[in-house]
Amino acid sequence: MNCPPSARLSVDTHTRLAHLGRSPADHAGLVNVPVYRGSTILANSLEEWDSRKSVSNPMASYGRFGSPLSRALEDSICELEGGFRSILFPSGLSACTHTLVGLLKAGDHLLISDSVYGPTRHFADQVLARMQIEVEYFSPTDLSDFEHRLKDNTRVVFVEAPGSMTFEMQDVPAIAAYAHRTGALVVMDNTWATPLYFKAIDHGVDISIHAATKYIIGHSDALLGVATANERAWPALQASAHAFGETAGPDDIFLALRGLRTLGVRMQRHWATGIALAQSLLQHEDVLDVLHPGLPGDPGHSLWQRDFTGASGLFAFVLRPMSKAQLSVLFRSFKLFGIGLSWGGFESLALLADPMPVRTATRCMNQGHLIRIHAGLESADDLIADMHQALAAARAAGVPSHEQAQAALPVS
Repeated sequence: MNCPPSARLSVDTHTRLAHLGRSPADHAGLVNVPVYRGSTILANSLEEWDSRKSVSNPMASYGRFGSPLSRALEDSICELEGGFRSILFPSGLSACTHTLVGLLKAGDHLLISDSVYGPTRHFADQVLARMQIEVEYFSPTDLSDFEHRLKDNTRVVFVEAPGSMTFEMQDVPAIAAYAHRTGALVVMDNTWATPLYFKAIDHGVDISIHAATKYIIGHSDALLGVATANERAWPALQASAHAFGETAGPDDIFLALRGLRTLGVRMQRHWATGIALAQSLLQHEDVLDVLHPGLPGDPGHSLWQRDFTGASGLFAFVLRPMSKAQLSVLFRSFKLFGIGLSWGGFESLALLADPMPVRTATRCMNQGHLIRIHAGLESADDLIADMHQALAAARAAGVPSHEQAQAALPVS
């Protein structure tokens, strides 16, 4: 069953998020859909058993193919995305990889933005290449480069905006228009903006993917992926997920539905705090550049302003060259920023990143150290103060003591 148009309420986003996927009357009045754990699903008669089968999935009456809980989340995401159908995966990367496998075959050509998430790129280079699928990368900021690389056998174009770690913006509607002229499908990793701040399918994307691990779950305590397709792309996406036996755990699905209720208010906070922190770094003497498309001076700001309705708390800045010892002091001095992978939770994170091994089109990367930041739900003022005191500590660690300075003076 596709996402019903009648369910797409013409109400405020926060109201929709509070009510999507809920049906207390179907679950003994419980306000939340209960956790359904099960593999075997019994039928009351042979006729009922046969009625559950479909041409696309003759084994549908089995736990691997969903429950009222998984369908509640899939329908909710589908409505937010404005798609035809959604399907869950055990992780965001799984959603990316199985989407690509479902759409491509030997002899096909795959075009990927150079700024794509590193593990997706690794999968394309290491797995798809072995399947005799030609993989090629295009500059995320050069539309002519993309158009030049399109071929008659280009079957999929994979985009991510803004780019992973380096935050370049892409003209997604223009890329989609070019791709569709050749018959290619457009797939987008839309995790940064969530379904709230970028309507990928409305902008020409055929399959929109989210690492629900990040903002949708929002509490750093579960792993989940979700892909939403338009009607044209849905059969291949569904077939791939079923063929590989992909299924998400019920507890993780429950946590995603819980996180969805507060997604709107959390994203507003992440957005505002991230902008405030980014603006404070723009003024810092040790910062060479801030990579955040929501800032007016960013090269991708006009595209972000045209197509997006908000921003998340994830961005990066380029720090002036420092010694390894100074970098160590910087990260040891943080009181509120943790050091860790992933993002999208309530906690703020800082991570030293090196995009160069998986990039061919970047800016400022050779001039300093790239620090990726996730602005959590703490006070913006507290995060700014913590960031600036850590930068001050790192700078001080590079200033020689009085004795060292005297020893370094030339002897007259």
